[in-house]
Amino acid sequence: MAASKKSSETNKGLRGRLNNMTNTNLLLLITIIVFFAMYIAAIVFQGKGFLKPQTFLNILNANAALIIASCGMSIVMITGGIDISVGGVAALVSMCCAVYLDHHDGSVFGAIVIAVAIGLAFGLVQGFLVAYLDIQPFIVSVAGMFFARGMTTIVNTNPFNVVNEAFVKLKTTRVVVPGLGSVNKLGKYVDAYVEIGVVVAILLVIVLFCVLRWTKLGRNFYAVGGNKQSALMLGINVKRTKFLAHLLCSLLAGIGGFVYFMHVGSGSASHASGMEMNAIASSIIGGTMLSGGVGNIAGTLFGVLALSTIQNIVASAGLDQAWWTGITVAAMLCLFLLIQSVVIARRKKA
Repeated sequence: MAASKKSSETNKGLRGRLNNMTNTNLLLLITIIVFFAMYIAAIVFQGKGFLKPQTFLNILNANAALIIASCGMSIVMITGGIDISVGGVAALVSMCCAVYLDHHDGSVFGAIVIAVAIGLAFGLVQGFLVAYLDIQPFIVSVAGMFFARGMTTIVNTNPFNVVNEAFVKLKTTRVVVPGLGSVNKLGKYVDAYVEIGVVVAILLVIVLFCVLRWTKLGRNFYAVGGNKQSALMLGINVKRTKFLAHLLCSLLAGIGGFVYFMHVGSGSASHASGMEMNAIASSIIGGTMLSGGVGNIAGTLFGVLALSTIQNIVASAGLDQAWWTGITVAAMLCLFLLIQSVVIARRKKA
């Protein structure tokens, strides 16, 4: 009897803690649980490959640019907007940096400046059109996507690998993660590592998480996305907030484009194809709502990891056809949209 009473009190306490959580934190918790459940299932059913720390680190290596772009996408979505141009901006940055380094004997620092400048240029134009001319962000960013893709082919049409010595040295630099190495089939110990881009992505995630959680600008993003009229009544400059959200998103797309360039080491008009859709999917899976006002950068990180993990599971199962991956991602998106709808509806009813 006493044990039953204690169990009932524990359940009530757990429900109370869940009810006291904000929508953002609750959806973040759900994302983290789903990711770990998927990864554990992959370890159990797909063999020992997923058990190696380097397998997880390779997910980060392959998706560092997507993590950065998805963080920018989440910020825009928190304010109630969207940005479809991030993939095009990343492709344009990759091609411009490749041509600058290889054809004009440029420096790595100059390439970084080009990447940041391209991101800022897109952010300034798109942010102004959305915030101050009140044009729908979807229309503006679609136009930005087509412009970026078109400019990429104008800069150079032929794909090529970059052979600039300074860049190749940067690209091949590895950051060893101590204590996570493994023994290969030859009995040799191999260090676990991440690429430079992963370090950049994690640092940006930490900075943006702090900005959204503890700064006035971060609170303004949530306020504008939650209710624009209430934000105006609170004295928040809604137009400036929207402008800064789009500016920050494009800037992160530019940085993500350079990180992507460091990973692939080449220029091509087809680079970063589908990145914008993956960024939107990762943000939604991470708990960012399309209606605005709800989202978390940490959730976006786990959203990228969850999306990549499910893709790796599908590939490991021998389902290499592209449509299998598309179906799986679509099912995952529908699941998380359903979870979001149910959670928000129940909390509103309560």
